[in-house]
Amino acid sequence: MKKKIVLALCVLLCSAGILSACSDGGSSAGQNSVTISDEDIEEVTGGVVTYDNFSIIYSNSFENGDVSKFSARSADDPTSLAVTEEIASAGKKSLCASGRKEGQSGPVLKLDGICETNKSYSISFAVMQKDRTAVRVGLEYKDQSGAVQTKELFTTTEGGRWHKVTLLEFSIPSDSKDAVIWFEGGTSDMYIDNVVIVGVAPADIEYDIASLSEVFKDDFKVGTALTPSDLKSKNTVALTEKHFSASITVGNELKPDYVLDKGASEEYYKQTGDDEHPQVSFSSAKSVLDYARAKKIPVRVHTLVWHSQTPVWFFKEGYDPNGNWVTPEKMNARMENYIKAYFEKLTELYPDIDFYACDVVNEAWMEDGRPRKAGDNKVKEGTSAWVQVYGDNSFIEKAFTYARKYAPEGCKLYYNDYNEYMDGKLKAIINMAKDFKEKGIIDGIGMQSHLDARTGYDAYPTVKMYNNALDKYAELGLDIQITELDATVPKNSGDKYFKTQAEYYKGIIKAIYDHKDSVSALIFWGLSDDKSWRSTQQPLLFDRKSHAKPAFYSVIEDYVK
Repeated sequence: MKKKIVLALCVLLCSAGILSACSDGGSSAGQNSVTISDEDIEEVTGGVVTYDNFSIIYSNSFENGDVSKFSARSADDPTSLAVTEEIASAGKKSLCASGRKEGQSGPVLKLDGICETNKSYSISFAVMQKDRTAVRVGLEYKDQSGAVQTKELFTTTEGGRWHKVTLLEFSIPSDSKDAVIWFEGGTSDMYIDNVVIVGVAPADIEYDIASLSEVFKDDFKVGTALTPSDLKSKNTVALTEKHFSASITVGNELKPDYVLDKGASEEYYKQTGDDEHPQVSFSSAKSVLDYARAKKIPVRVHTLVWHSQTPVWFFKEGYDPNGNWVTPEKMNARMENYIKAYFEKLTELYPDIDFYACDVVNEAWMEDGRPRKAGDNKVKEGTSAWVQVYGDNSFIEKAFTYARKYAPEGCKLYYNDYNEYMDGKLKAIINMAKDFKEKGIIDGIGMQSHLDARTGYDAYPTVKMYNNALDKYAELGLDIQITELDATVPKNSGDKYFKTQAEYYKGIIKAIYDHKDSVSALIFWGLSDDKSWRSTQQPLLFDRKSHAKPAFYSVIEDYVK
């Protein structure tokens, strides 16, 4: 029955001109006759076979001239919208967005009255930019605090031709409003055609398999990372509760960009003349923290101090992003007051959550063992405003000192990093950790463990290399947590490398298990491949159907009791 439903959806989309057995080249008006084979369905739908049922809740080919659900992105956006017969991907008409003055101006599809919050949807469309500039497409909404949140869903390879984009998944978080799908990039005329939004119901998870948390419950916590959008479906929640119920890391919303409240900080400065007490808010993390509290799941705090996802105004005089950098002395005060406020407010709001671990500092060392270069990470990626202010990595010790002073009882403090097995970085972390251990300000090392199974013979790091890093960190006598584990295969390779991935995962988990006396937590960075930040490389234990992959069985087979 499922096959027939999927075929019916594909035929419907093809009749609208959205799916085609052809390439993404330009289409002439009236080209809407398509023959579909089973192979074409798999290729063009991008995983719609994971759904048991669907409903078409919005479609627009613009043949009737209706643009009522579209508008310019903001009130001062000069973009003009009109139906045109100049060009179309199928049929005779399309929507033309003209008069755009900057890259972020453009049309939006208003989702109010179409989509509900906390449900799963897919959008398909054809889009074309008149010049050679790529088009970006994303979701935007206002969260419960009124802050605008935006997430990119897709970017075309280039302009100048039609791109037929199919079944991009999205959901609107609860307690949000004014949600739109936006189209931006370049300033030339942009054309949109054959828009279809599908409501989907995910398949149930496999309840009759072993639970990861249960398999390793006597050895270490097994958990995952969640964002508010991950709580949109029964599948996500069910996977979390069956396999990852020992720990939650809030994927983004406890990072400085989300917690530091610019408006409140500016108002406090305006009222008091004091710009050393930045204000904090946990509104963005509320849904995940509420969920953790309701289910009594312990939480890892990620992260206090980081060169990335930290607003530059936090480092500037008067919180002015265009102002002068503050002195190290003022930054000391700001950092201490920020960390103090962070822990005090978090535990005041959630006194019944076990915040058992905290990544105090994240990714401060380069692979060669040197500090990051000074600069604004938003201007030049990879540079550090912390180093810009302090001139070196001396801020790390201060951050741990303040965290030790204000962290709630029982919350262990970790230094967290990626490529933590590379020789130069490994040595720098070990030397730092030895010093901090003597001073009593660190409890452990967080090994992010974003790994690459590749094709087996060229996996990176090798299991031997990863095991060696575990040996070195264990010798410190500090705790180890595997904080962000995933292991990729080549992009868009289907299940071709799943056996190789399974063998690689098996070796990595054995290395971790062999160090279980030093490892207290194993956290996977996401629930299933479609939820992963590296989804095209399918790095997790569960596929787009939320079903166990070969890697799941290889991970547990030696440890099921």
